[in-house]
Amino acid sequence: MPRSFHLVPALALAGVIISTLALGQAAGPGTLTLAMPIEPPNLDPTTGAAAAIREVTYRNIYEGLTRIDRSGAVQPALAKSWTLSDDGLTYRFTLESGVTFHDGSPLTSADVKFSLDRARAPDSTNAQKQLFEPIAEVATPDAQTVVITLKRPTGLFLWNLGWGDAVIFSEKSAATNKTNPIGTGAFKFAAWTRGDRVVLEKNPAYRAAAQVKLDKVIFRFIGDAQAQAAALKAGEVDAMPNLGAPELFEDFQKDPRFKTVAGSTEGEIVAGFNNTRKPLDDARVRRALTQAVDRKALVDAAYNGIGQPIGSHFSPGQPGYIDLTSVLPYDPKAAKAALAAAGYPNGFSLTLRVPQMTYARRSAEVMAAMFQDIGVTLTLEPIEFPGQWLDQVFKRTDYDMTIVAHTEPLDIGIYARDAYYFNYRNAAMKAIMAEVNATADTPQRLALLGKAQKQLAEDAPALFLFLLPKLGVWNAKLKGLWDNQPIPANDVVEVSWH
Repeated sequence: MPRSFHLVPALALAGVIISTLALGQAAGPGTLTLAMPIEPPNLDPTTGAAAAIREVTYRNIYEGLTRIDRSGAVQPALAKSWTLSDDGLTYRFTLESGVTFHDGSPLTSADVKFSLDRARAPDSTNAQKQLFEPIAEVATPDAQTVVITLKRPTGLFLWNLGWGDAVIFSEKSAATNKTNPIGTGAFKFAAWTRGDRVVLEKNPAYRAAAQVKLDKVIFRFIGDAQAQAAALKAGEVDAMPNLGAPELFEDFQKDPRFKTVAGSTEGEIVAGFNNTRKPLDDARVRRALTQAVDRKALVDAAYNGIGQPIGSHFSPGQPGYIDLTSVLPYDPKAAKAALAAAGYPNGFSLTLRVPQMTYARRSAEVMAAMFQDIGVTLTLEPIEFPGQWLDQVFKRTDYDMTIVAHTEPLDIGIYARDAYYFNYRNAAMKAIMAEVNATADTPQRLALLGKAQKQLAEDAPALFLFLLPKLGVWNAKLKGLWDNQPIPANDVVEVSWH
């Protein structure tokens, strides 16, 4: 088609060019004010899937046995070292000595056992419960040693233990961590003003406290993209790790007061199909809807051309990635023919539940226009994220289509879960992922991940759009913020002012 989309308000650029004065800190020395577009529903990452929980708490408040660093590599955290048995089934972890929780109680192996057993229990509310399924037993031979025996070799086990969902709690605080989080991290919870901010203060008992340069961190929640940019320009916030206004990014790039980074995330933006609802239970229909979308034109219109189109649920930054955008390329004529063959020559109507995030709203508008070309009417229904979306879409699967960025790393395995919100039930996909999880050999595992990507590209259980970029903007005097986001996190432990 040639088609031109213009979704950005005409006054968008002018509306934020409000100051040329020298930029100061949003608060006093030793304080960082960092803005996020979404407020977390609570502060316990083991109770829900919202990435915003981890973006506040990961490493800052809570720690796991391992952690994922800014490059995506596994590093020691509460476990200072470990060994693996020759059969690949038994990990023996030695804990850091002298670690205490924020309430002063000492960390012991019993806390690790409690946390992992809780995460894998039948009544667990952990959104990534499958990460812990390979565990057969957690033993505690002494206070500083944890022995984890697996049911089968699991090549990504240490990586999985670095997720925000695998953090270690004290049993005493588990029931109240949603509103009063108690961890072992570099910062302690201080206050939460709902709808505005969460405040953290430096933990003086942290084992590496001398290396932590910030005394206070304020997480501000600013949903409107124009307000984000205005707050940065006015010096009300020091950093916006994920700017929601891509059309304004170039303006910040020209301003020497700021550092700008167009980094990468693990956020595959997908328009999810409810695979049990007609007509979306028919793969021919799902493929046709995929071929109705010009991904490049969508990225140009919805995200100012910043973002890499994807043809499956896999981040281009991960080893094993395959570009599969050509499997179901943009072809509205072929899409219309496929709909006719599936019994829908006159099209049909669908409702797409749209969260408030900029990428979701703009992408949905572009898709609705493109679907019209093949006779499909797409009604856009706003839905609040995370609360309403997690309840209606994620938990109850009450939707036709939706759109969201899946920010968890290496999360292609969600398509092997019958109960996941796509309602995609495919025996071939389950078999592939079972092999992936049991394979310790890296080349073999990457080959299997490629096979899984192809399965999804061909069967189209969701409409794969593009990878969400990390458009970071912050005060040029700040050092240590992450350029990329290999895991949902705003890790500020190594941040300082210069």
